[in-house]
Amino acid sequence: MSDAVKSLLIELETELKQQQLWSAAPPVAKAMASTAPFCCDTMSLEQWLQFIFLPRLQALLDAHSALPTKISVLPIAEHAFNAYGARLAPLLGIIARIDNTLSGNTWSGDT
Repeated sequence: MSDAVKSLLIELETELKQQQLWSAAPPVAKAMASTAPFCCDTMSLEQWLQFIFLPRLQALLDAHSALPTKISVLPIAEHAFNAYGARLAPLLGIIARIDNTLSGNTWSGDT
């Protein structure tokens, strides 16, 4: 599974960059220290994906540590990216595949 997750993380990063949702500078330290789910009180979801989610999963992969087995990022992503419409369907598809891969579900391609 780790190879599949590694590949999905690369896809996520690539899609964030392609959609111009990739930030050149990280949020301030106070924003990074948020304890709210998805740091929703201090940063946008795309910032959370870039600066929290991707690095944490990559660190787990690099350390050969156990990956989370129950995640659900897609519902918040659908909400956060709703204003973008169909433009972000590929991004939502990648997030759905990450959720399903880590949770042990088979992804059907429907988002």
